[in-house]
Amino acid sequence: MQKSQYLEAILRSPKTVFTVEDVALLWKEPSTQATRVRLSYYVRRGKLYRIRKGLYAKDANYIKLELATRIYAPSYVSFETILVQEGLIFQFHTRISVASYLTRDIEVDGQVYSFRKVKMSILTHPLGIENRNESSFASKERAFLDTLYLHGDTHVDNPNSLDWNKIFDMLPIYQNQSMERRVRRFYKHQRENKP
Repeated sequence: MQKSQYLEAILRSPKTVFTVEDVALLWKEPSTQATRVRLSYYVRRGKLYRIRKGLYAKDANYIKLELATRIYAPSYVSFETILVQEGLIFQFHTRISVASYLTRDIEVDGQVYSFRKVKMSILTHPLGIENRNESSFASKERAFLDTLYLHGDTHVDNPNSLDWNKIFDMLPIYQNQSMERRVRRFYKHQRENKP
């Protein structure tokens, strides 16, 4: 690759957030110190934006939801973030909630990312996970189940848009009998109180 093509390869990519490994793949080079040095050079010249150690963006206007799944992998956006986006809960949540292999809150550029630990068998199960724009997101049904799994109970302001067939298809992923009972009670209550 010619010298001028390194930056062009990054700028042409549909991604807005890159790890060192992502850049090495784009450049078709092994992830080496040379990759890091070149990235640091572009940051010093103002051609790239360093988000935090090992994470870079084309500029400061990167997609925050994309960053959420790049900080720790494997991970996917879920919980309240998806429930709010899908109109299932009406409470305002500023933090981005992410299912991950660890529990940790991190603030980056004024945005709080809340990573919540789920079992690896749940985290890596593809059912109800959608890949869009270089990131992974829970469907509203999966986010609902993730929230029940983690918190034991949850309030949903608008449960009518949930697809209960999908919920019952995904329920075995969690291997949790008490959670199954809670879901069935929630379903029964929702059916009885449906307008």
